[in-house]
Amino acid sequence: MTEHAPLILDVAGTTLSADDRRRLVHPLTGGVILFARNWENRAQLLQLTSSIKAVRDDLLICVDHEGGRVQRFRTDGFTHLPPMRALGAMWMDDGKGAKAVPGSGALRATNAATAAGYVLGAELRACGVDFSFTPVLDLDWGESGVIGDRSFHRDPRVVALLAKSLMHGLLQAGMANCGKHFPGHGFVKADSHTEVPVDKRSLKAILADDAAPYPWLSSTLTSVMPAHVIYPKVDSRPAGFSQRWLQDILRREMRFDGAIFSDDLSMEGARRLDGQVVSYADAAVAALQAGCDLVLLCNQSVGDGKAVDELIEGLSEARKQGSWQPSVDSESRRLALLPETLPQAWDELMYQPAYLQALDLLP
Repeated sequence: MTEHAPLILDVAGTTLSADDRRRLVHPLTGGVILFARNWENRAQLLQLTSSIKAVRDDLLICVDHEGGRVQRFRTDGFTHLPPMRALGAMWMDDGKGAKAVPGSGALRATNAATAAGYVLGAELRACGVDFSFTPVLDLDWGESGVIGDRSFHRDPRVVALLAKSLMHGLLQAGMANCGKHFPGHGFVKADSHTEVPVDKRSLKAILADDAAPYPWLSSTLTSVMPAHVIYPKVDSRPAGFSQRWLQDILRREMRFDGAIFSDDLSMEGARRLDGQVVSYADAAVAALQAGCDLVLLCNQSVGDGKAVDELIEGLSEARKQGSWQPSVDSESRRLALLPETLPQAWDELMYQPAYLQALDLLP
């Protein structure tokens, strides 16, 4: 076991280059995040994931694969999963007139959520992907374009129960989960990919509403991703760089003991700390110091990949200088996200009764 491998990096294309291999073998690299550009078909994806594991079998192969508009692989047999809002709508639909049965929509929706989690996890695992950054726990306030129909519902109770059902399906497929974006990204209009969103509500208001699913799911969540959003009445830094949010609230008050991922360090919401533009390495150190176990840098391997190399070199230097110390606990949390079971081969999965039933339950 490496002492601590906190970096989740991407790769440029559909096969590994010499530069990709050099970066993946580095002891600070803990995983890979895949994108649509890494996809041609299932055979190619399985070859790519196999080649990543051949470099190091402990690398965590990740993807943003939620359903709806955030689904990286959509062809060659992959099921088009519904946006999570469709499950929330199903929850609210108890039928009409004499055939209406109170609560029947909620029961159908929880079954459908479990089916969605199982289909999502089983199909990815059949292609060698270990982990998906799902489910979204943000509330559907109707304000955020970047969240929008990725959210289950406006009611945190409905969000928590549908998310728990989806996570049950992931678990059936042998896949861990990631609740995002703590403590909530749904209230702000700004997109943290391109701006630094600010949510001016009080801590009491946020905990009572947007953040409510996190303590309710603390025994089920295996990882959490904080938002690149500033909540100035709590901390001047975005949540992913805030000891107050990550250590005091999430760890101590909510008693969460799983892995904490930073969101993408190349997003605008991660580039400015304390009013200053920071390097990727400085952002990574700040996130790790605040309480993140793992940090993501996405879409920077394309071209010369200079930013990826600068991040690896910068974090190595920070370790030498003592501004960042590796954590055995963080490494244990990373390794705990790796699947413990063998995946089912795609051709076998297509005839499995549980998979076929799950497909029938999807909205």
